[in-house]
Amino acid sequence: MYSLFFTALSAFLVALFLTPLCRNLAIRWGLVDQPDHIRKFHTEAIPRIGGISIFIAYLVSLTLLLLSPLQAGNIVRGHLDVARNLFPAVTIVFFTGLLDDLLGIKAWQKFVGQLAASALAVCAGVQIIGIAWHPLPAWFTIPLTVLWLVGCTNALNLIDGVDGLAAGIGLFATVTTLIAALLGHNIGLAIATVPLVGALLGILRFNFNPASIFLGDSGSLLIGFLLGCYSVLWSQKSATIIGMTAPLIALSIPLLDTGLAVIRRFLRHQPIFGADHGHIHHKLLDRGFTPRRVVILIYIICGLCAALSLLQNFAHQRFGGAIIVLFCAGAWIGVHQLGYAEFEMARRMVLAGNFRRTLNAELQLATFRDDLAAALTPDQCWEVLQHTYSKFGFHEIRFRLGGRLYTHTTNGHRIANTWTVRIQLSDNDYLNLSREFDTQPPPIVGRFTDAISKILPPKTSEILRADPIRWDIANTVRQVQSADGIEKPLQTITELR
Repeated sequence: MYSLFFTALSAFLVALFLTPLCRNLAIRWGLVDQPDHIRKFHTEAIPRIGGISIFIAYLVSLTLLLLSPLQAGNIVRGHLDVARNLFPAVTIVFFTGLLDDLLGIKAWQKFVGQLAASALAVCAGVQIIGIAWHPLPAWFTIPLTVLWLVGCTNALNLIDGVDGLAAGIGLFATVTTLIAALLGHNIGLAIATVPLVGALLGILRFNFNPASIFLGDSGSLLIGFLLGCYSVLWSQKSATIIGMTAPLIALSIPLLDTGLAVIRRFLRHQPIFGADHGHIHHKLLDRGFTPRRVVILIYIICGLCAALSLLQNFAHQRFGGAIIVLFCAGAWIGVHQLGYAEFEMARRMVLAGNFRRTLNAELQLATFRDDLAAALTPDQCWEVLQHTYSKFGFHEIRFRLGGRLYTHTTNGHRIANTWTVRIQLSDNDYLNLSREFDTQPPPIVGRFTDAISKILPPKTSEILRADPIRWDIANTVRQVQSADGIEKPLQTITELR
């Protein structure tokens, strides 16, 4: 225990000393984050290289422990192979974030760095080897572990939007892992986590609102990656019925925020790795919370999640499932209270039957495209249009082609108080689609008219150009037949060009 206290205290003191030093040097060298009043609302330029002090504090504290005569130093030496193999992965993540802080690199370049670090961590023994005491096949273990590490790494980075938020969440998750390691007599994991506890406590003195230094990507990516590794090592010796459940609960806030961001951007057809104002802390700020109160509220939630995580980890099997259900219910209520419009709209679409209507409309549109593309004569085109137009919410159609005018209404007479979409096919030919005001349109009415505008103009031009004399003669014959009462198609008017 004295060894753990010594390690945490040394990391805390190193971070407490290095953080203002890094801050002052960054200001002198211009390595600061400028406010843009769009996503960055701080009032002045603030350094963004806080990760340097965390990285150095972590390494220095472990080095001092190795050099000390304390008993834990021998334990660390006993696990030196794992530590040595994991160090390159941690270093890659740190320098990937630092390059982004200093130079600004592209998202895919950061992603490549995270993949490389995750692969090295897997080689060092950080592997999700089973779920619910059931071993996983080797081919599934590696990609699952890499996905988990990359997800945790980015989760802390995405939620780092308010002063002290990412560092505080990381501190809660690290302390939770440390307690679980001590209660489970996992001394190696305890030694690995305790330096991060001290380093985060040291930097929070300067990173909490109002912050004088930001973590930057070098800090947030480093914390997220270490927490991902800790969680896997925790799950390998966990007593829980589902090995990764307790670490998932401990990291629930950043992982939930990341999952919500991915789903929201997918529903809105936005870039998955883009930025927006829909994160959990943004929603709380929109509700009138001050940045400090947002951070404190999320800290409280993280504390509750930490308690549930520890309870789930050491609870009896019959209580473990109840804790998971309780946690899921709380998460659902929390997301509902945040008022995400995307999820409410998706829920309405599913429950109100809009999903089925949209699917049916898509199928009708696909059939319409095929039938209209296969039409070879004006009559065939009209037959397809007349059969389909009302299914897409229109109440009247007028189709003029090659001197002939086709009309149809849904109730047999012209409808007043309508608006009309006109698709000009040529100088004299057109298609008008009309519908009444204050009526509910189908979900893809615009795509229906777009399909007509893409298919019909070139098709009608090709039909008329193929044999214009034949169409003129056929048109005259149809008019004579109609006048003599020999043939008069229902609700179709034929006229001379």
